[in-house]
Amino acid sequence: MSSFRLSLPDLRSYGRAGLSGDVIAALVVTIMLIPQGMAYAMLAGLPPQAGLYGAILPLLLYAVLGSSPALAVGPVAVVALMTAAAAGTVAEIGTPGYQLAALWIALISGGLMLIMGLLRLGFVANFLSHPVISGFITAAGILIAMSQVRHLLGIQTTGKTLPEVIPSIIANIGALNWITLGLSVAVLVFLFWSRKGLAPLLKRLGLSAGAAGLLAKGGLFIAVLASTVTVWLFGLEAQGVRIVGEIPRGLPPLEMPAFDRDLIMLLLIPSAMIALVGYVESISIAQTLASKKRQSIDPDRELIALGAANLGAGITQAMPVTGGLSRSIVNFDAGAETRAAGAMTALMIAASLLALTPLLYFLPSATLAAIIIVAVVSLLDFRALPRAWAYSKADGAAMAATMLVTLTLGVEQGLMAGVGLSLALHLYRTSRPHVAEVGQVPGTGHFRNINRYEVVTTPEVLTLRVDESLYFPNARYLEELVQTRIAEQPEIRHLVLMFSAVNDVDASALESLEMVLAKLHASGVKLHLSEVKGPVMDRLQRTDFLLHVDGIYLTQFDAMRALAPALTQATLAMPRVEKRKPGA
Repeated sequence: MSSFRLSLPDLRSYGRAGLSGDVIAALVVTIMLIPQGMAYAMLAGLPPQAGLYGAILPLLLYAVLGSSPALAVGPVAVVALMTAAAAGTVAEIGTPGYQLAALWIALISGGLMLIMGLLRLGFVANFLSHPVISGFITAAGILIAMSQVRHLLGIQTTGKTLPEVIPSIIANIGALNWITLGLSVAVLVFLFWSRKGLAPLLKRLGLSAGAAGLLAKGGLFIAVLASTVTVWLFGLEAQGVRIVGEIPRGLPPLEMPAFDRDLIMLLLIPSAMIALVGYVESISIAQTLASKKRQSIDPDRELIALGAANLGAGITQAMPVTGGLSRSIVNFDAGAETRAAGAMTALMIAASLLALTPLLYFLPSATLAAIIIVAVVSLLDFRALPRAWAYSKADGAAMAATMLVTLTLGVEQGLMAGVGLSLALHLYRTSRPHVAEVGQVPGTGHFRNINRYEVVTTPEVLTLRVDESLYFPNARYLEELVQTRIAEQPEIRHLVLMFSAVNDVDASALESLEMVLAKLHASGVKLHLSEVKGPVMDRLQRTDFLLHVDGIYLTQFDAMRALAPALTQATLAMPRVEKRKPGA
């Protein structure tokens, strides 16, 4: 509970400047969130009010429990797509069973995040490598955009993956509604233009740069207003243009969805995946924005706050929520000073539900689809794959595989493949730790890799620097490497294991070290350790292993001065040369 008291200083210092910043930020975010919330609800296969409901109680709960003043919690595209994929496995879109599944996804994912936060398990986000999550989000962005093509064209399509969606679009293209297409193109062109062109236009009309920048954030509202009025004036609904229709007026009901044990078990794994993606996306955004003001974010507190927000969504007929990138950036740029901005946004959304929903009756679905597509453009980073491949073939391959599985099999399978690939890459890399033979740099007491530097060594002493913690996947690797080197170099009389980079030695690795020690002694070779870290030494001292080691040295220089004193002193007296080998 002590961490929650951190919000008290914010309240004590809350003055006119903070209030002004929060009110302006809340107003701008509300203007964005109303159309985005309805659009993401449509993407999730839910009625439009589910997106608006997701911006009331969830925002209030996050404002109380969260740690980021800038993070704008609410419906987001990737989580909406994952919700549709998960709920679609148990029921048809539009049925009560589908909506029940969506509510339980919010509750289960929220409960899991809350438990993880209370157990301080925020580190689980590290199991998803950046290339993998980048590949997943890019592929999910492509699927999101493709899923909205039917709304842009006014046709019916089926499928959730590219091999399903593309043939369905081609098969139904004959039913294209030209009026819907024209409306879609107009809205898309305006939205893309408004991102960079609206603010300069407003400045040319005489507004200040600050005012023009804020008003330009209302491009979504302008698109919604203009397209809604157009459909109403010209009666385009009668000509096949699909509209949102009636949105229930009033605040969301507060009630638990019907309990269904079998449904909960079916949704457990998909909900866990949604919780993981939602948390990773939120914490990344929150930390990025916090760094700009030298603020700190508590990962475990974020888990608790996001968990509570999703529990709030589940009991208010809303869709699952998390932190949204575009809205958070707008919230930050608009001057949000505290989490009160989020609470104000929730109150403004609630007021809109009480008064404005009848005005949205003629809002075309094509406009919501255009809003989704413009929003997900920021998710697409096609240059990330060649960058990852150029830097690391393994990371590039993992990213490409995640994208391929997501696009061809679905978002849930893609994310599971990404998690599996992240863990497999970690195990592969650590199972074959980098072990370098080192020698003394002339004129210094430093020791470097013999393959990279011009160094001095002696055939009687072999020093291997282990550049990884030793645990069960890599314990045998070191044992086999030592055995091979000793067999290849019969002149060796001393082996020094340099442990400067070893942070841990588990029980399996200890057994391998004991085996190495026994084999070395049987071969007439003595084993020494150098630069062993304190925590590793503490653990080794609980065993009798160190009693049989032939020498333990504080530094590698101390080890060589004891094992080859003449050569070490002569090398130290040489002119200082720290020269890399050609091509190293």
